[in-house]
Amino acid sequence: MTDRLSLVLSAIDAANAADPTVEDGRPAAQLYGERMTSELERLFPDASEVLQIASRGQHVERWLLPRKDYPEGRAGYLDWRKEQGRRHGERLAGMMAEVGYPAQDQARVGVLLRKEHIKRDAEVQALEDVICFTFLKWYFQPFAGTQTPEALEKIVARTARKMSAEGRARVLEEFDLPAPFDAAFGA
Repeated sequence: MTDRLSLVLSAIDAANAADPTVEDGRPAAQLYGERMTSELERLFPDASEVLQIASRGQHVERWLLPRKDYPEGRAGYLDWRKEQGRRHGERLAGMMAEVGYPAQDQARVGVLLRKEHIKRDAEVQALEDVICFTFLKWYFQPFAGTQTPEALEKIVARTARKMSAEGRARVLEEFDLPAPFDAAFGA
């Protein structure tokens, strides 16, 4: 790991340490970033530094723009998520600038976080696969209890559609999904 990568990851962790939401006794955003890094290292061990930064900082200071500030429903959610991607990209670019990353790398992290050209850009797709694996491994079970079976089926289908074919196949290998959900991943 380069010095500047280590400095940026530490800056992300420090920013996320201020998350008022606590999970397992730790700031939730910081824990999420560490989980993202863990999944990235497992799934894409040769990931570029920019992809490593995007993974760790995918939710950097997410709590500063609460979901409740946007209208209910899918359109409100998508607007909120789009603004989060923009904000996260700007915040990470600033952290990267402080330690000497070139402007093209700063811009690239924004592309990844805004998920531009998903399905056509290998790094954007890799980030999406890592996000989906992190969700399935750490957040799916508690989330599932908050949804109706019909809504949950739609969410799982959307998650599967966002993933690469390789990612979906790996989900089927690694997770023991109930029958209605494994079909979404190609079983």
